[in-house]
Amino acid sequence: MTIKELKEMINLMQEHGLTELEIEKNGFKIRLKKGPTGTIVQEDLSSLSRVSRGEKPLQVAGAQPTEEAGVTLIRSPMVGTFYVAPAPDAEPYVSRGKEVNAGDVLCIIEAMKLMNEIKTEVSGRVTDILVENGQPVEFDQPLFKIQKL
Repeated sequence: MTIKELKEMINLMQEHGLTELEIEKNGFKIRLKKGPTGTIVQEDLSSLSRVSRGEKPLQVAGAQPTEEAGVTLIRSPMVGTFYVAPAPDAEPYVSRGKEVNAGDVLCIIEAMKLMNEIKTEVSGRVTDILVENGQPVEFDQPLFKIQKL
């Protein structure tokens, strides 16, 4: 299963409004499911067999801890263009130092002319914004660092 195929599955889910998608191909089984905030997460159903073959398991999009204690790295759940505000003349959703609560909108990622709100699943303080406004982002690319309070 390639990253390109995974991205195509995510796009398929969004295009058709699916909340869950499970695919089995060449003995590899994967389930993608929208979380409570609308973020698509991956359940790798064959990670044990992949690890035993010496392959790396695919990473899950969304909130993942980093090496820094108490810091959560928010990653892009899709490919698209990153925007800090809902409109060019509007205030940004968040800035460095701002406190956020679980469910707050952090940014928008435009994909295929659709504006997708990216929400946080953790509460804390935004310590870093890792991409610039208008910059293209890749699937699983780090976007924000949030220090848990």
